[in-house]
Amino acid sequence: MTRQKPDVMLNGWVEQTPAYRNNIIFAIAQIISKTLVVAELEVRKLRHDPYDLLIRGVQPALWLLVFGQVFTRTRAIPTGNLSYLEFMAPGILAQSVLFVAIFTGGMTLIWERDLGIVHKFLASPIPRAAMVLGKALGCGVRCLSQIIIIYGLALLLGVKLNLNPLALLQVLVIVLLGAGCFCIFSLIIGCLVKTRERFTGIGQLLTMPLFFASNAIYPISLMPKWLQFISHINPLTYQVDALRGTMLVNGSSLYGFNLNCIILLLTLIGLTIICGKLYPRVAM
Repeated sequence: MTRQKPDVMLNGWVEQTPAYRNNIIFAIAQIISKTLVVAELEVRKLRHDPYDLLIRGVQPALWLLVFGQVFTRTRAIPTGNLSYLEFMAPGILAQSVLFVAIFTGGMTLIWERDLGIVHKFLASPIPRAAMVLGKALGCGVRCLSQIIIIYGLALLLGVKLNLNPLALLQVLVIVLLGAGCFCIFSLIIGCLVKTRERFTGIGQLLTMPLFFASNAIYPISLMPKWLQFISHINPLTYQVDALRGTMLVNGSSLYGFNLNCIILLLTLIGLTIICGKLYPRVAM
């Protein structure tokens, strides 16, 4: 029995989906394009408050100018062939990225929910993963300004930075990966707590332990065993290690740039899957 063709031509929206749209390549292309759209919307927000980028640079500047200068004179922390200020500079860049990402992702999500923007996004055909990755990419672009601030201060303080174009490109990659991880972690918190006041408290509770349980301002070898274990599962440790090997002329990496990138990328993928599942809860 043959199927009779309709007398009226079908409109485009009721036509059968072409076969190529069902393959994985098309799905990946759609996620990438939608991610870039969401990221563009996030970056456009900087036009309304561009001075926020400068304000975010005050805290790392104080760490370098005060904390770094003092501990360089004391020589209390063994840093190998690096001065303490050189050892500390990559850690302060990672700290700056951490703070910007944590207090940008979840807080922005809660504001958008209160304004009804999240509901519109959830009603659109944009994949949840693209929404999450778009915000992470937008946060990464926002964090690029911290590279300029930290590099400028470090050069003024006499830190020997590696200004090779390949090294600068590697720093950009690590900053984007680190910002993405912590932004999505912040989005997960925003999906769970749903209020600005509670998010602020939890954000402040988490940022300092993440910072101090890493190799940002002292080597892991100086930590007690239990803190070394936490440091090894802390993504910030691998971000700092990668930055320390690429930013500095005499810098070295314990784990290697490739391994650090793989760990950060796997963390990013895992957090994206979790956040994609939790994202619809924001509208509840």
